Amino acid sequence: MHGTSDRHRRPNLQQRSRLAGEAAAAAAEVESALTTPSDPGSAAFFDVDNTVMQGASIFYFARGLYRHDFFTTRDLLDAVWKQAYFRIAGVEDPEHVAEARNSALAIIAGHTVAELEELGEEIFDEAMAHRIWPGTRALAQMHLDQGQRVWLVTAAPIEIASLIARRLGLTGALGTVAEHVDGVYTGQLVGDLLHGPAKAVAVRALAEREGLDLARCSAYSDSVNDLPMLSLVGDPCAINPDPKLRAHARANGWRIRDYRTGRKAARVGLLAGSAAAGAAIATSLVRRASRLKH
Repeated sequence: MHGTSDRHRRPNLQQRSRLAGEAAAAAAEVESALTTPSDPGSAAFFDVDNTVMQGASIFYFARGLYRHDFFTTRDLLDAVWKQAYFRIAGVEDPEHVAEARNSALAIIAGHTVAELEELGEEIFDEAMAHRIWPGTRALAQMHLDQGQRVWLVTAAPIEIASLIARRLGLTGALGTVAEHVDGVYTGQLVGDLLHGPAKAVAVRALAEREGLDLARCSAYSDSVNDLPMLSLVGDPCAINPDPKLRAHARANGWRIRDYRTGRKAARVGLLAGSAAAGAAIATSLVRRASRLKH
């Protein structure tokens, strides 16, 4: 089981971020792509959505699960309503937001990890493989060629993150950990989404475990939300950055890489995958689901 949770205890946002980061680091598995790095003290950390992949990995994954009848339209609509209510009503209480996020996990409650992983391989081939940014992939390969380890760090579920890392030949991944008991999902998160400050906690915990010198490490992201992670390393880089991150990167002399054309940038904007865009993505899923079923 990935962690245990006291259902009667409600940790605050900072505690949940710490739990999410620690859970992600603990769940991270090293792939065989680089078992003996020649530069063991250095590594690169890549955000996934709009950094490694065009659009949101969770969008493509959820759409694929729906196509494979993993959950029903009613399940999806219920999760969307609970997510959208808090966003439209403007409720910002962290506990309410956490409840909305956990409600979305109800669609996988009762399913097994094995089911999700098996479908993930097929969904990656169908919907994700051709959306990998060649430029970012080349940067990751550059780090591997230099004998450094390369990790994905994403708010997407650890199962998706690990799959993408494995298929790209990377070292491993850090992602959001959904609680499961005896291989069956409970419908709860361990801590919270691996987002914002939680990513920094996960990277720091992994660095301590793997003996990394963060001053010699690199980090890549498209979002200003990842400033905590980017600021941890000695070599931060903005990839396809949002306006706020671009401004911050310029002001601080960080590297900037943009692999989007105008058309791609517009399309990616519609599919932007982050915790803040979750309700919009879910709404798109419902519309897509309605077309597929009818």
